[in-house]
Amino acid sequence: MPSHPRGGLPLACLPDRAAGLVDNHGRRINYLRLAITDRCNLRCRYCMPESGIPFVPHAEILDFEEMHRLVTIFAVLGIRKLRLTGGEPFVRKGLLDFIRSLKKIRNIEQICLTTNGVATAEHLMELAELGIAGLNLSLDTLNPVRFQQITRRAAFAFVWQTFNQALKLPIPLKINSVLYAGIDAAELTALAGLAINHPVTVRFIEQMPFNGSGILSPGAMSASQAEKILKSAFPGWNQLQSSGTATLFQTPEFKGAIGFISAYSRQFCPSCNKVRITPQGMFKTCLYDNGRLDLKAMLRSGANDAEIGAAVRATVLQRAANGFTAEAEALGYAKHSMAAIGG
Repeated sequence: MPSHPRGGLPLACLPDRAAGLVDNHGRRINYLRLAITDRCNLRCRYCMPESGIPFVPHAEILDFEEMHRLVTIFAVLGIRKLRLTGGEPFVRKGLLDFIRSLKKIRNIEQICLTTNGVATAEHLMELAELGIAGLNLSLDTLNPVRFQQITRRAAFAFVWQTFNQALKLPIPLKINSVLYAGIDAAELTALAGLAINHPVTVRFIEQMPFNGSGILSPGAMSASQAEKILKSAFPGWNQLQSSGTATLFQTPEFKGAIGFISAYSRQFCPSCNKVRITPQGMFKTCLYDNGRLDLKAMLRSGANDAEIGAAVRATVLQRAANGFTAEAEALGYAKHSMAAIGG
């Protein structure tokens, strides 16, 4: 894929390229989450209705060439870590070739992937060969019956296969577990127990209202409640040096670690270093905003790389102080599905 498609100016023309991306609150932005599709092969209750969501026509989704161009621009602006998300990335054909092309972009130091694991196992060896810097596997329960209740699909065996095969490869593995309404202490301790015998980080994430209805399911557990339960089950915790959104802990008997992400209570906002691009090309400086810049429109109207870079920088300088402020400024934000905004 060309670095400067459709007549973009040389990337050296981007303004203040040495300064990096720093928002209006002094937070340095070096992490980009790129959602490559809104399609998914599960129907998780905390993400979308049983009938699914109205998928956007393919013509309205960024193509891989457009995404490659945007990543190249963001790399010049200071992005060093890239995470590919969805929907489910593996439902989009050409994912591995796309990753291969991204590996050639200068200044991108880490490419990571978030997946639900349903269709991932057969691709793990190639991901390892591509040098994927991290794999986040979504897994909310170890009970196959409950898995089907949560996801509305009988796919636990495929996800469990992905987990076990990934352990055999040199890919850092994290488990993302949503604190869904109804989760109990037994399920929490079972999931946390994965970190006892395996070098994985199990992260518990607060449920958010991005489920297509805008209503948070009643009874959702907070990260602080989950932490209290697990500290009682596994005494002797030591807090690790945390980076990003997760607060990490470890006990002497653990090979891995336990993490908590306060996604709904938004306790990590002061140190947030990430921005997002949705499948439709909307640039989001916060998960809770409605999208602040239509990058797809700029790409398809003929804007050059310097113009896009300047618009991105200007948008970052209007970033909300935290998720609560972003939520207050947005209209109808919570009616989105997590699959449509990239998580």
